[in-house]
Amino acid sequence: MSFLQDARKLLQQNIREYGMYIALFIIMAIFTVTTEGTFISSRNIVNLVNQTGYIAVLAVGMTLVIVIRHIDLSVGFLGGFLGAIAAIAMVQWNMPVYLAVPFTLALGTLAGLITAFLVAQMKIPAFVATLAGWLIYRGAILVVTESTGTIIIPDETFNAIGNGFIPDIPDIGILPGVHKLTLIIGVIGIILLIISEINSRKKKQAYNFEVLPIEMFVIKLMFTSALIGGVTWLLAGYQGLSWTAVVVLIIVVIYHFITTQTVLGRHIYAVGGNPEAAELSGINVKKITYIVFGSMGMLSALSGILFASRLQSATTTAGQLWELDAIAAAFIGGVSPAGGIGKVAGSIIGALVMLSLTSGMNLMGIGISYQYMARGAVLAAAVIFDVATRNRAK
Repeated sequence: MSFLQDARKLLQQNIREYGMYIALFIIMAIFTVTTEGTFISSRNIVNLVNQTGYIAVLAVGMTLVIVIRHIDLSVGFLGGFLGAIAAIAMVQWNMPVYLAVPFTLALGTLAGLITAFLVAQMKIPAFVATLAGWLIYRGAILVVTESTGTIIIPDETFNAIGNGFIPDIPDIGILPGVHKLTLIIGVIGIILLIISEINSRKKKQAYNFEVLPIEMFVIKLMFTSALIGGVTWLLAGYQGLSWTAVVVLIIVVIYHFITTQTVLGRHIYAVGGNPEAAELSGINVKKITYIVFGSMGMLSALSGILFASRLQSATTTAGQLWELDAIAAAFIGGVSPAGGIGKVAGSIIGALVMLSLTSGMNLMGIGISYQYMARGAVLAAAVIFDVATRNRAK
């Protein structure tokens, strides 16, 4: 009985964090049944991960923007525009890929800093400032692509970012047909996760913070390890880990570390929790605004690079509705519209929820009109859930 009480208490106290995982599990289970297993096949999961990449990167940046109580509507067309700039740099300016990518990321950071200037210095509401950016970058895409309509990118190295997979170790007769390097990476990831969780638990105990009962802690580790192991096995069953997935994992690890282990991360959440109190306590709110929006611009550029690489071209329609998908992924991933609450890992889960809905309904042959309605309903449910849990906490 004590175990069940601990489990219920754990779920109640962490319902915001665990709710999105439960939602993703239910969605994947439903589509696995309705598609007779096609949804959960290795090929479809690999494609799902690759399709999620550019939205997941945007969602990470959008999470921090919403945490500090702002919004950025310009990220979609900014990403599409900068993807086109990267294509032009390589195709028309003959810039090598190792220069074109950093150049594009630098332009994205600059665009984000311009937005931050309007918000932090000019005191223009972020909604208005970024709506202006939405219109400007939409026009900019049309300008740079008007002569050809589509810019084909022939660079194999650049295109491998969105379509290639990490190489495998030589086949030694063990697990034929399975990508063994992906399995090794998955095992290392599980080990590092367990070590991190144990160290975190020890630190909390050293400062007399409340920790999970040992039984629940072990179950949590087992469940998380099984989840990572299952996904790793599915990916290894079809070509392994893609370079897109590697890029997303690197971004998640970096931003997770910044938001949870650094002074900057604590300041970001302090500003989101109460900007006036943060200012009075010595935190430079304007500086945080510049950092967050500059980061958002850089991630928009990276998103555009991933998308252009995946299509092997830059198109006039790139960036359309990306910002809405990123905002939806952030909210579904547990970010609060009130600010100050949200995790980077949650935004990735939110992106997977959105793309899983699209992938599953495509496999079922459901029309695009119903897909939009279903995604809208999920977003509304996520916001209602947030409001309900905050009211209960009060």
